[in-house]
Amino acid sequence: MNALAHPSAAPIDDPLTIAGRTFRSRLLTGTGKFRDLDETRRATEAAGTEIVTVAIRRTPLFDEAAARRGEPNLLEVLPPDRYTLLPNTAGCYTAEEAVRTCRLARELLDDHRLVKLEVLGDRKTLFPDIVATLAAAETLVREGFEVMVYTSDDPVLARRLEEIGCVAVMPLAAPIGSGLGIQNRWNLIEIVENAKVPVIVDAGVGTASDASIAMELGCDGVLMNTAIAGAKDPVLMAHAMKLAVESGRAAFRAGRIARRRHASASSPLDGTLA
Repeated sequence: MNALAHPSAAPIDDPLTIAGRTFRSRLLTGTGKFRDLDETRRATEAAGTEIVTVAIRRTPLFDEAAARRGEPNLLEVLPPDRYTLLPNTAGCYTAEEAVRTCRLARELLDDHRLVKLEVLGDRKTLFPDIVATLAAAETLVREGFEVMVYTSDDPVLARRLEEIGCVAVMPLAAPIGSGLGIQNRWNLIEIVENAKVPVIVDAGVGTASDASIAMELGCDGVLMNTAIAGAKDPVLMAHAMKLAVESGRAAFRAGRIARRRHASASSPLDGTLA
């Protein structure tokens, strides 16, 4: 039987659930840094993603000038009836900015409550400001938002964000846009083993093997933008990332063999002829 046809490997049999919604794809993608909206559409389709992030402070959802020229806007290229839009607070450096941005997204998108929270603390590394992130998360959860939160790889902090009521924690694997790959696998494993909400790697992925490693570690999903949009062929890279996430998840579910210091014969030696 084809391994891809095996029922235990089928994505529909292993859905990602976030805030009560289920998704077949465990790859989340961004909408920034592409050359144009057509490339955004083609890469998103190739990725097979169902959740797309939109930087509310940077991406115009409705471009009146473009509309007058007969050009499509983002919501026409990635229609909300096909994709779950995930407004994010990219570019916010204070809790107040982040909360205000989420409120704006709620108004623009007809009471949309699912948001990605990120509050940055350093313009060079784009590491999160943890104190401000906690404060913003508490406010947003209290106001009824369903918060997916970008955070550091601190397991204690991840637990605290979950206790506040965040519906997913999104630890970085390396600095945003760095392409360094998974630099903190032991921290990620610790977060995964203790979390009761989805753990989605956010930031640092550079190529398909990085995405696969994140999934093999037990993460529930991977979010990426630069790794796809910055590739020489973004559409082909999006396809590669789709396969990597699926194969990594299947490998995690299958259970890898134990690591050994010495060889172990593939065929049994007992009973063989001398």
